[in-house]
Amino acid sequence: MLLYIPYRFRILSILCLLTTLTYLDRICISIVGVRIKSEFSLNNEQFGWILAAFSLAYALFEIPSGWLGDRFGPKKVFIRIVWLWSVFTAFTGLASGLLSLIVIRFLFGVGESGTYPNAIIAVSRWFPVSETGRALTWVGIGSQIGSAIAPLLITPIAIHFGWRMSFYTLAFIGLVWIGICYLWFKDFPDQFKNIHSEEKEFIQTNSRYRTSHSIQSLTAILKHRNVWMIMGMYFCYQWAQYFFVAWMPIYLQQGRGFTETQSKPIITFLFLAGILGFFLGGFFSEWIVKVRGIKVGRRITAFCSMFLCAIFTLIAAFIKNDSLSSYSLMLSNFAFAFGVMTSYAVCADIGKNNTGTVTGAMNFAGQMGAFFLALLFGKIADLTHSFQIPLFVVACILLLGSSFWFVIDPEKSTED
Repeated sequence: MLLYIPYRFRILSILCLLTTLTYLDRICISIVGVRIKSEFSLNNEQFGWILAAFSLAYALFEIPSGWLGDRFGPKKVFIRIVWLWSVFTAFTGLASGLLSLIVIRFLFGVGESGTYPNAIIAVSRWFPVSETGRALTWVGIGSQIGSAIAPLLITPIAIHFGWRMSFYTLAFIGLVWIGICYLWFKDFPDQFKNIHSEEKEFIQTNSRYRTSHSIQSLTAILKHRNVWMIMGMYFCYQWAQYFFVAWMPIYLQQGRGFTETQSKPIITFLFLAGILGFFLGGFFSEWIVKVRGIKVGRRITAFCSMFLCAIFTLIAAFIKNDSLSSYSLMLSNFAFAFGVMTSYAVCADIGKNNTGTVTGAMNFAGQMGAFFLALLFGKIADLTHSFQIPLFVVACILLLGSSFWFVIDPEKSTED
């Protein structure tokens, strides 16, 4: 008798692969950033506009993409996301200067928007409440896997074939994922013919999704104070993530004096630390929720994560030793990964059938934070001739964001 692998875990593997691919490309431009800046004679502020173009577009289309997922299912949105993602990834390799890069990366952001809201929709439909934490952990781990393997894959390609070839390669990988999604991904368990009836009943009985619950309008959702607190928190949280993804390679090479080859293992180990953080954070969050309840458990996990991320970033900004600074940033990303998916769990807690829209609202605010980080980090670095001062600003924003967890209440649904 063949071993039966639950279909919800197959769905989760597709979601993990999706976030791996999206972060492969998201960090690709920063890994080859020094090469791009050199070829087009760009300063840090100009390169910041390229990074910011993606974040702005991603933010603006995040809520509509989450809304579409709630109403029409995540599968159609996923195929749209990765198709456009692949096209504009390839177009990035055809860029001819600053303006074309800004336009292409803006369109790339439009294409990629909605990845996480629709992933959370899929988790809320395919997993019982008791397994949501672990499922979200794997969705988050995908981002760290993509970021960790990016320098190992992209740097050799850029060195031997030029930075443009790295984008063509990633575009092709995206097209392969579309085929996988089309064949094996379904919006609901009952759309699978071969799923065991026991698994289907287990999921439908214990998941957050209910056919009896309504789909709310964005206006109704935004009337809830809880949603605004989550948005404020995530605006700050994304300053950390976008530093790691967008500015970290340039910070290491131009701010700390590491060569391209020397920075490659540092970036890889930084995101491996993130993978470990996701693993331990997933287990801890489920344990603390069982012991202390959802309200206290979610708050403890997320606050400690964000606060420690700020402290380690602050240490990295002030410490003079380049190697110790890089180790501190590894600990910072570990702390970030430890609790960041709790934010998404809270979106599922309070959103229920409106999980995509609530997550989209949170991610809109987060990507606006990333937009300001992308612009201000380079601007401050150019004005002060230092990469340490903008890193200090990131730490302060994170400390501010951690305070929001004192008022966020995962037990207050948008339907209350």
